[in-house]
Amino acid sequence: MEHLTTTLHTLLTSPLYLLTLLLVTLSASILLTILYRLNLHPLAKYPGPPLAKITDIYLAYYAYRGTRHLCYHQAHLTYGPIIRIGPNALSFSTASALKAIYTHRANVKKADFYDAFPASKASVSVHSSRDKAQHARKRRVMSHAFSDAAIKSLERYILANVRTGCRLLGERSRAGAGVVGEKGGWGEKADEGEAAGWADAWNVAQWCNWLVFDIMGDLVFGKAFGMLESPANRFAVELVGNAAHRHLICGTHLTIHNWHLDKILFRKIAAQRGQYMQYSKAQAMERTKLGLDVDRKDFFYYLLNAKDPETGKGFSMDELWGEANLLIIAGSDTTSTAMAGTFFYLAHNTSSLQKLCREIRDTFSDVEEIVSGPKLTSCVYLRACIDETLRMTPPVAGALPREVLAGGIDVDGHHIPAGVDVGVPHYAIHHNPDYYPRPFDYVPERWLNGPAVNPLHGKLAEAHSAFCPFSIGPRGCIGKGLAYAELTVTIARVLYLFDLRLAPGTTLGEGSADLEVGRTRATEYQIEDRFASMKDGPVLQFRLRK
Repeated sequence: MEHLTTTLHTLLTSPLYLLTLLLVTLSASILLTILYRLNLHPLAKYPGPPLAKITDIYLAYYAYRGTRHLCYHQAHLTYGPIIRIGPNALSFSTASALKAIYTHRANVKKADFYDAFPASKASVSVHSSRDKAQHARKRRVMSHAFSDAAIKSLERYILANVRTGCRLLGERSRAGAGVVGEKGGWGEKADEGEAAGWADAWNVAQWCNWLVFDIMGDLVFGKAFGMLESPANRFAVELVGNAAHRHLICGTHLTIHNWHLDKILFRKIAAQRGQYMQYSKAQAMERTKLGLDVDRKDFFYYLLNAKDPETGKGFSMDELWGEANLLIIAGSDTTSTAMAGTFFYLAHNTSSLQKLCREIRDTFSDVEEIVSGPKLTSCVYLRACIDETLRMTPPVAGALPREVLAGGIDVDGHHIPAGVDVGVPHYAIHHNPDYYPRPFDYVPERWLNGPAVNPLHGKLAEAHSAFCPFSIGPRGCIGKGLAYAELTVTIARVLYLFDLRLAPGTTLGEGSADLEVGRTRATEYQIEDRFASMKDGPVLQFRLRK
């Protein structure tokens, strides 16, 4: 008996037995969790991808691939307007849900998805703040910097950078025409090593990135980054993209963030996010040293001048750093995507390009007349072209998750209990044919008023009800006015000065059938959803107007 007891004790305490017991216990726990989430969870009745119901790894995988927006859209096509996209998350693709979730009265707050954004708890920004009172305080400060009057006072810095960008387009255009030119004055193919093989060709995504970064440098830190004319700071574009990508992956699956698993699983992304944080901190500290003694009221002027009404204290260095992180990412990637996307769609839709060129060239008699104001606002087709780009290729293409608060929320006839994350993915609702007939066709006219100019006039109200590229409500993008100012002035000036076309060799045919679902449309501007967007192209030639 004693021998049997000893043997049993040895067996029960052996590493192999303990490991087996651990694996059995873990397997049973996983199995029970799966069974609960599929059958007993409060969201069990909602349709959706089976794996998404079980684990957040499903959406994190698509976040890593840069196709989260396509994942949302395909899931809504398959399962309907209300889907379960995570163990504890619902996604909606209706305008009524958009208003129920994001407007002022919605019983929600920002989801813990946003905990992955700030570098530290002390560096929470107006974007990543989940606390409503904290957000309101920060928003009040930032609203001064983004007011119409403030933007107008800084417009000369926007125009200075746009002039530089246009000058560079003109210089390369003249250089290309110096080669034995084609009929019509377009340059011919240059020696190997020239951009895209054409002396006067531009990868427009790069040009837009550099221009918008330079503008944001001027407006936020009081100095342009100089990316248009020098490669010295261009590395920051990739850093920004990878920082946003890390935020998206880790926010989608917070275990990765909480355990710092990104440093193991996504080393390059994690490393470049760290480099970006240091870069943005250096920019913030350098601007802070100048204090309020500057010749312009840039955005940091308002941040440095802010005072908490209760304590009388200003923003801490960490808070200033947090806002700098936000302003560089949110103010650059999004606007440059909309700008490059507009040029893409115009180059692929000749009739729209010609119509817009006529509007701009008939409205203005000199390029220096093109500034913010009533004359530019009267170019309604310009705004329609931009809005149609923002519909087809929203720079923030996925959902902005909100956590339902105590008492729950009613969305589209469904009572959603507290603790559930809800959201409306921008790309999915912007391609919902209930609001946008011909959802994958570029139709700027859909935004014009009147049946004579809008073949889809009967859907104009529906189109506006579902339009949300800047989100809506109290957490909507504070920089919307600035973005439109940059977009309208830049696009109008470029089209006033230049003709443009796709560089020869750029196909207009269908995309490859080998591509994944959502990537096969060659006339859709393809982006990578990294919360903000990464993009490439189009490759265009610009020719000075005769």
